[in-house]
Amino acid sequence: MATHAPRFDLVGMVTADMAAALAFYRRLGLEIPAEADTEPHVEATVPGGVRLAWDHVDVIRSMYPNWELPRGEGRIGLAFLCDGPSHVDAVYAELTGAGYRGAKEPWDAFWGQRYAVVYDPDGNEVSLFARLP
Repeated sequence: MATHAPRFDLVGMVTADMAAALAFYRRLGLEIPAEADTEPHVEATVPGGVRLAWDHVDVIRSMYPNWELPRGEGRIGLAFLCDGPSHVDAVYAELTGAGYRGAKEPWDAFWGQRYAVVYDPDGNEVSLFARLP
């Protein structure tokens, strides 16, 4: 019997406030039902088939009783492809206008992309990008 290498399937995040975390990712276009806001574990499949998952801190502490939510920025980075440079600007403005903290305002990066970074409610970096013309 042939064995195959495992395939990448899921990015998991831990949140202290499920409703706040899911509200942020809904603004980025993920389809997550409203009733998920009160669930301890939530998953959403993104285009391409990879899943994003959120576990409430209580789920993690049920496995590791002394576990503490990491503090600080840069724990995980996610990136969302936008339709173009002006879309990066618009999504950044919409998110920061809704009260989410910006990490880096949109700029034209030397690697040929319009790029911006915001933080989700748990301090995870979320990049917004599009190729420059």
